[in-house]
Amino acid sequence: MYILVTDVTYPVCEASMNFYISEEQVMLREQARALLAECSAPNRLRRLIEQGAEWDEPLWREFGNLGFLGAAIPEAHGGLGLAALDLGVISEALGSANAALPFFSSIVLAAEAIRLGGSEEQHARWLPRLASGDVIATFAYAEGPAGFSAEAIRSTLAGGALSGTKTPVADGGIAQLAVVLARTASTPTLALVELDRPGVSRTRLESFDQLRAHYTLSFDGAAAEPLEAGGDIIDQLFDGAAVQAAFEAVGGAEACLYMARDYALERRIFGRPLAGYQAIKHKLADILVAVELARSSAHFAAWTASHDPGALPVAAAGARLTAADAFERAARENLQVHGGIGYTWEANCHFYYRRERTLALGLAGREHWADRLIAHLASNGAQPVPRRETA
Repeated sequence: MYILVTDVTYPVCEASMNFYISEEQVMLREQARALLAECSAPNRLRRLIEQGAEWDEPLWREFGNLGFLGAAIPEAHGGLGLAALDLGVISEALGSANAALPFFSSIVLAAEAIRLGGSEEQHARWLPRLASGDVIATFAYAEGPAGFSAEAIRSTLAGGALSGTKTPVADGGIAQLAVVLARTASTPTLALVELDRPGVSRTRLESFDQLRAHYTLSFDGAAAEPLEAGGDIIDQLFDGAAVQAAFEAVGGAEACLYMARDYALERRIFGRPLAGYQAIKHKLADILVAVELARSSAHFAAWTASHDPGALPVAAAGARLTAADAFERAARENLQVHGGIGYTWEANCHFYYRRERTLALGLAGREHWADRLIAHLASNGAQPVPRRETA
């Protein structure tokens, strides 16, 4: 077994490293939370599942009307042009409510890919429609269990025609547009594909998270166009998405913490509240520590995105891993605190446990981010040393 020991120091820019969110960001967060509390309550989520809905369309329209969908899209293309932390505030609110929206697929991944790598014509054509919510996009990168790696890409783009299969693709059934990771000759690239065109077929998969449908997308010579800088922005795109996934996980983990706390205060065992038992207090305290550590990591990663991009790969990977661990701990312990009732349809625990499992496996999975973190630390001078085993 090995650990990484490093004395590497990263340059810090002159901008103040302030993790406190501004008054404007507090207002943004509270507005998002208020809307989600009203329109994405647990009973609403149950009705969506019972109806077989893949998303909450009325809530999506309201998100577009309030400008949330255009938070990170430039003002010139109908957005607000906000920074990573502003978008993170929205992602955290969505994680807290477990909202059934294609926000991560359409805004965090697809819209950002077009912003980073698209031409002016592609910007003008797609970004305003994504910011308003009139178009939903998805990001198709995986080709089965192998997840994300340059070597795993089998889909090809040649002469404006895309061929290959992508699976699983989140929100692939409701999207009109896909940004697809493909290969031209031996070079990875990103291609834009309109999913209602000939040569595209979709097959729904059985998803563990019932509020987020996944599909297999098959392309047989489908018309596609490459992004201008597609191959050059893949790592940057994934790093930014990892930061937003961390914020979403923080929101979900905190919701689990409060859910477990409230139940423990209400439930009485042997004449006293469950929350009065020391073991329960320790569980809740451990979750709180994990959530706050994840929150700090996510805020630092968002800060580096705006002020120190060279440190973003390490910060993003660290935030992704820390937040995923916090969400897993919180979702599992929430079930344990609730006991048997926590596993029932009537309890709300399963919404967050399902989302935690799906979020942990998505975006290339935790193993990819652990490998990426180690690789970047090593390239900056960290040296692996044997772990000392204790007796």
